[in-house]
Amino acid sequence: MRRVTFVIYPGYSAMALAAVAVFETANAVQGKAEYDFRFMSEKGGAVSTSSGLPLKCEPLSQERGDTLIVGGASFEKPLSPGLIAFIRSAPRKYRRIASICTGAFVLGEAGLLDGRRVTTHWLHARDLQARFPKAQVDEDRIFINDGQVWTSAGMSAGIDLALALIENDLGADAAKSVARKLVLYHRRGGGQSQFSNLLELAPKTDRIQAALAYARENLHKPLGVPDLADAAHLSPRQFSRAFRAETGQSPAKAIENLRIEVARDLMEQSRHPIEAIARQTGFTDGDHMRRAFLRAFGQPPQVLRRQARNELAD
Repeated sequence: MRRVTFVIYPGYSAMALAAVAVFETANAVQGKAEYDFRFMSEKGGAVSTSSGLPLKCEPLSQERGDTLIVGGASFEKPLSPGLIAFIRSAPRKYRRIASICTGAFVLGEAGLLDGRRVTTHWLHARDLQARFPKAQVDEDRIFINDGQVWTSAGMSAGIDLALALIENDLGADAAKSVARKLVLYHRRGGGQSQFSNLLELAPKTDRIQAALAYARENLHKPLGVPDLADAAHLSPRQFSRAFRAETGQSPAKAIENLRIEVARDLMEQSRHPIEAIARQTGFTDGDHMRRAFLRAFGQPPQVLRRQARNELAD
């Protein structure tokens, strides 16, 4: 059985505890206790989380465990020297150390980010880099695995991180079964951007939103302006003008970005051949998709797939 220990401190975000449900579901899916849990704070007892909900904890212990997870908080008060010393010693007692959202700052204070590639919520990424210049902070990743240390973006990304840890332990099929039981669309890959193209476009009217929803569900089709305009119940001229006014992009550029986003996700999450993914996401062929990836990421699809698999295997 793998012991997962959560380090709790005042103001700890209750949302970070969503990762517990992911491991708990893995136990149910596997039909046996693959994981057990401990919640520890410096002195033990009830600790108030960010929502005011008290969480009963054990005192920090020198016992060994499998995975140590530190979630984020508001950091209105400095962390205690005792807690930082405990985190600093964690690599000697735990196989993996992970942070969720601004929990990366706790790992940084303990010196665990030095020389590593890491991430956190994009709002705090530049502050993390400034405070811990020996770390290499990537502000546009869902999660990153660098050796013994795993870091994730905002609180919901802790769910993706937990699924990735389960995949690392039990395999891809187990992680997919857990995601399915949690009614998740899929596990987002670590290399996926924290920014969704649909969210970034931020259309203001229902008609343009309907067109984008139609596009997202029909990426395998050509999706010219007449198709999108029909979904929005506008003339092609009206649609093009309204689309650019609301999103700041041309329809063609927005659709290519959506194709790239979904194709990258499929490259990381599946073993489908590049040509099959290209057809599924509406690129004319694998070479067309390759050129789009080079424009967007500066790397071809095969390299991004290899990086995602290497990160998960570390």
